[in-house]
Amino acid sequence: MNLNVMRLHRMPISGHCHRVELMLRLLGLPYETVEVDLLRGEQRQPAFLALNALGQIPVLEDGELALADSNAILVYLARRYAPDSAWLPTDPVAAARLQRWFSLAASLLDYGIATARFSALIGRPVREESRVDGHRLLALMEATLQSQPWLLEGAAPTLADVSLYGYCSQAEIGGISLEAYPAVRGWLQRVETLPGFIPLTAELVS
Repeated sequence: MNLNVMRLHRMPISGHCHRVELMLRLLGLPYETVEVDLLRGEQRQPAFLALNALGQIPVLEDGELALADSNAILVYLARRYAPDSAWLPTDPVAAARLQRWFSLAASLLDYGIATARFSALIGRPVREESRVDGHRLLALMEATLQSQPWLLEGAAPTLADVSLYGYCSQAEIGGISLEAYPAVRGWLQRVETLPGFIPLTAELVS
């Protein structure tokens, strides 16, 4: 397959961007990064809005395609570049369960762990509601991971693991302790041993 060098518009501290970059690395796909500084409002500039009218990162350019929404990009990458892999299950039950984890990534993970982490990184008080939502998600993950190695049943990781990993790996930055979640900690370690793994940065770069 003749691969284009894709362009990932990102901000390095964003877990949404990290999940896309992690997937690119796990698949061994060539890409380059274009930095977008949300704190300076670069996502509201006309050039970026031409790629994503909502002014949100990440955006992945693959040839003539410009695709937004991190979980949508994960689906695209798996279907386009690893169609016969376990990353994106085709079984109806597994596909439905994957969508449930995507929904949790866009709700409890985003409002909870991700929001608490970002508040801490920029020096704002962390709202108790964010911590509560974070622990609700971690408790659900803990119950799931006590009986299986990955968020979906099976011997191989899926897009669910890629989607949830980044922010969960830095939950404690936002004051959400992982001490009570040994199965989650074990899962984080398994993700970190995958070939091509890269960590999420916690450094603000201006």
